[in-house]
Amino acid sequence: MKLRSLGASDIKISPVIMGTWQAGKDMWAGIDDNESIRAMRAALDAGITTFDTAEVYGNGHSEKIIAKALRGRRHQAILASKVFSNHLEYQKVMDACHRSLKNLDTETIDLYQIHWPPGSFGSKKVPIEEPMRALNDLKDQGKIRAIGVSNFSRSQIEEARKFGDIVSLQPPYSLFWRKVETDAMPYCVENNISVLAYSSMAQGILTGKFGPQHRFAKGDHRSDNVLFQPENYPRVQQALERLRAIADANQISLGQLALSWVLSRPGTCCAIAGARSAEQAVENARAADVALSDEDLADISRIGRTVTDHLGDYPIMWI
Repeated sequence: MKLRSLGASDIKISPVIMGTWQAGKDMWAGIDDNESIRAMRAALDAGITTFDTAEVYGNGHSEKIIAKALRGRRHQAILASKVFSNHLEYQKVMDACHRSLKNLDTETIDLYQIHWPPGSFGSKKVPIEEPMRALNDLKDQGKIRAIGVSNFSRSQIEEARKFGDIVSLQPPYSLFWRKVETDAMPYCVENNISVLAYSSMAQGILTGKFGPQHRFAKGDHRSDNVLFQPENYPRVQQALERLRAIADANQISLGQLALSWVLSRPGTCCAIAGARSAEQAVENARAADVALSDEDLADISRIGRTVTDHLGDYPIMWI
């Protein structure tokens, strides 16, 4: 797997990134720690060098599972974590980073990101200068190597960049969720800010494993995903049927098609993909080697629009 540059930094990351929200267990159902560890090790063996997590994923549990999975192999991996919106005062950022360093059993976090803008989810709306000052200090101390943001708009990135270098943006981006294309993505392209797309398979919808009558287990947050709501889900299923024909013609899975499309988009550096099993991790890794034709990519994009054109102005993916 050919590595890609992370913004203007000297960090090289894999085009497919192992997402580990599910490894935190909270807000997911049926997650087994041992399976998560096997999936992470299989991802690394398959060429996925980069692992994305956050302090809020299971209150540090995801970070601890990564540490177990990478024990003895930390030098082969790039670690990205995030500080949540309720920890953006200066000292809280410092404390959160040190907790993550301990959880990850590492001396340095390669990419440390502000998970949500100040004020999100009812958190205190501190001036962006304050967390940026903490992140700059952490970088100067060698605790982190680069600074990124997640779920920021163009204007919010512009404001944050007044106080330090931002190498990446992590937005939700998939065939079925494309809002970043009309806001932050053009700005990121212009300013060499890497776009690390999360929910690249629309939280599993684009794998095709959820049928028309699917119901999530109690506690699974995906039941609140906009795409699973009755007003949108029929169109999702119709689009999947059309996408499946293209995937079959290319002898790839629907998930690989979805990841390959994201990786083909101008300005997209990487696609973050979670995996519950070693088999899923390996399948995700192989998406980096898929080469879809221009005609197929255009057809895929048009099919995706049959869903996204009807989503309205939902600001985030969950109701």
